[in-house]
Parts: sequence; C-alpha cells; structure tokens
Amino acid sequence: MSETESIDSLPPTKPLELEKGLTLVPRVKLNFTIYPNPATAAMAMSKPINEWKLKLALLDFFKSSLTVPITVPENDLQIQRLGDLKKRKRDDPVAQGSLAIRDLGFLSKTRINNEEEEEKDVKVLEEKYLDWRKYLLEKMDGLDLNLEGVKYKLNVAVPASDDFEAMKKAWEDFYAFRNRGYSRGGKQEPDTIIMRGVPSRWFAEPLVSSKPSMLVTHSIFSRLGNIRDLNVSEDNDLGKEAEETISVVSGLNCKIVVQFEKHSDFYNALKVLCGRSLQKQGARLKADYEVTWDKDIFFRNSRSNAQDRTSRMPEMAVGNYRSEAPRRQQQNTRFSPDDARRKRFKD
Repeated sequence: MSETESIDSLPPTKPLELEKGLTLVPRVKLNFTIYPNPATAAMAMSKPINEWKLKLALLDFFKSSLTVPITVPENDLQIQRLGDLKKRKRDDPVAQGSLAIRDLGFLSKTRINNEEEEEKDVKVLEEKYLDWRKYLLEKMDGLDLNLEGVKYKLNVAVPASDDFEAMKKAWEDFYAFRNRGYSRGGKQEPDTIIMRGVPSRWFAEPLVSSKPSMLVTHSIFSRLGNIRDLNVSEDNDLGKEAEETISVVSGLNCKIVVQFEKHSDFYNALKVLCGRSLQKQGARLKADYEVTWDKDIFFRNSRSNAQDRTSRMPEMAVGNYRSEAPRRQQQNTRFSPDDARRKRFKD
C-alpha cells in the first residue's frame, strides 16, 4: 500500500505520523459563544461571568449528560471573557470558548454478540465520527447554564476548518460558477491548501534557525502527496488576531501554502487535516491550526507580482537609483563560452 493510499483509507479516529517527529492526532472540536439569558440579562450586565465555575459546569455536563461519559482535560476547554462591563449591551455575548475532545477510542468500538470488537471499516467510522459530533453539537447548542443565580445560554458551532463537507461544497460551487460561459479548458478543481496557526519552530532547521524552513516543510507535507509548489512564511497577522481569539497557538506561528500535483492528493490531504491537531514528539502542546483551500490562486498571483516587480526594475533605475542587473546580463550575453576560454587562457 502506497503512502497516498494509506491516507485515503485513514479513519478519522486514527493518528497519522509525518516527518520530523510530527503527528496529526484526531479530535472533535467545537467553538461556543455564551450569551446572557434575557430573564437575568440585567444581572449578567452588572458582574463578570465566573470562568472557573463555567468550566466546572461544562466538565460536569460532559461526564453526566452524554450517552458516553467524556473526561475533558482542563487545557482542552478554553474560555475567555468578552467586552467591557460598562459598554456591554443586553444582547452582547459575555464569553467565548472552544472545546477539544481527543480521546475518540470509543468510536472505534462496536458491539457484536454482546462483545466489543474493533471497527475497521473506514466508511463506518467516518459515519460514526460525524454522527457523534452532530449529537454533541445538538446537546450543547442552546444549553442553559445557571451560575450563581445568573442564567446563560450557549451557541455552539463546528469550526470552519473542521467541516470538510462544507469546504468541499464551497469549492464545487466556486468552480462551477467560474466554468460557466467562458471556460476554454476542462473541469477546474482546487489543488492548493492554506494552513495557519502552527509553531514556526516545528518547521525550522534544528540548531540553525527558529524560522520555518522550505526544505523541512517540504519533507513534512510530502507525506500527504506530491508537491508542485510550496510557500512558507511567518504569520505575523495571526499573532495580531490572537488578541481577539483563543483558538490559536501562542507564540510565533507560520503560514504554509501547499500546491499539490493532483486534485486527488489535495482532496486526501485536506480531508486528513480536517478534524486533527498537530503534535510534536516530546511536546505537550497540540496545535489546533486553521486549514482551508485556496480560492485566490496564490501561486499564480505571487508569480505575477514577481514578474511585475521585475518589469519595473529598469524604471526604478532612474534618478539616484541604479540597477546592476541589466548591465550584468549584457556582459553575460556578449561573450560565447569559447571567447571566455580564450580570455582566460592567453598564449
């Protein structure tokens, strides 16, 4: 079985080992927003929500209110207050958070003749994974919580990065629209993935630099398919956004854009990246990255920008600035290899 085939047949409950000690580990993640119940909205406006008691209430809910009790480590349940009490309106959310459930072993079990056996059918496991996530979403969305006499309500949603079927429908609609009327080629399909929110040091050359390396990044993503083009850079914009969200990894992050040779490689890679976190061997941190497909044609646009900069170079040489590139090019084309040898080895 080839590497690509193994990715194609990987259940959503199984990890995938990459290069450089990195592993994609499965999880179910939900984002939630907490609103005050209208009945006690005035009380909610007068005092901040107790994050610790809210966390305890949710942890107790996972243990006592689900068909299969779930134990969630505190680090995988994050809550952050929102807004200023003095500026808050009655309908404004008071907090937001995220939940990651990583122990999904119970989904791999099936009961046959009163005995538990390991389920190996990928399609069955995919259906169980999606059904259980839907069940958890329905149980939590609209949940009422009573904290110190103040009532709150949860709004819960699956992160866009985890909803593979929604992304698939989005690109099918996108390319169906682009192919109408003036398309001269065949069917257009996406081939490029954009990934944000992973620590730069995990993609760096050890003992050389803390900045992400093209070589290291290429070796890691080659596990997911044949690569046509690659770009990796520090993602400073994500650091600014991190002030308003709690779903990104603290510290320096990088942005990775990967274009695959074939749509099938892109499809399998995006599917396996959805619903997983990145973990480094020997590290406790699990990076809950953001992943999506590229609809802005990153590499074609970046090449166009590079060509534009090159075409403007002679114009920039006017005045106090001078470009040496044209002069060197003329010198290189003036002499043939034989001329060069005659100049170097004179009689």
